[in-house]
Amino acid sequence: MEEVWTSRSLVGKRTLSIALKAAPTALPLFIAGETGVGKEVLARSIHRWSTVSSGPFVAVNCSALPGSLAESELFGHLRGAFTGAARSRSGACLEARGGTLFLDEVADLSMDIQPKLLRFLENGEVRPVGSDRVAMSSARVLSATHKPLETLVERGLFREDLYYRLTSVILEIPPLRRRPEDLQDLMEKFASYGFNKSHA
Repeated sequence: MEEVWTSRSLVGKRTLSIALKAAPTALPLFIAGETGVGKEVLARSIHRWSTVSSGPFVAVNCSALPGSLAESELFGHLRGAFTGAARSRSGACLEARGGTLFLDEVADLSMDIQPKLLRFLENGEVRPVGSDRVAMSSARVLSATHKPLETLVERGLFREDLYYRLTSVILEIPPLRRRPEDLQDLMEKFASYGFNKSHA
């Protein structure tokens, strides 16, 4: 069974309460928190609780996208659009159509890509690299980063309009030091993972 984000702590339960209320809506959700607090686990849980749970969940690690390929990974490309494009590709935005697109470490997207992502958020338009045609996708967007996104906006490193589009609802996952009640459950979970792997 797929893992669901839970918490025994008061601060964690507050985050969970907001997530449960926001999950059935179509609003973009932004998940903030330090590295390792379970942002993708919470994103997958929100997808599971949403009205598009029967659709795909597509996760993209934006920090792992080379600058030259980020546009293709997100929006797709046509065959021959650039050197090495031996076949056409739909891209994450179209692959997530009818489901959820999770953009992890969204703060690492370049300023060149950000306006294209904003257009997708505004009206669902996706223009693959090398194409004159626009495709449409109804994917619900969740995003996350461990970086201070507001600070990046103030420094001109992240578009303000995109920031407001992504953060209709903000969920902040408290670090484990603020929710020690969860430590035992996490230790048992990690121990079971090790047991299962060693006996696979």
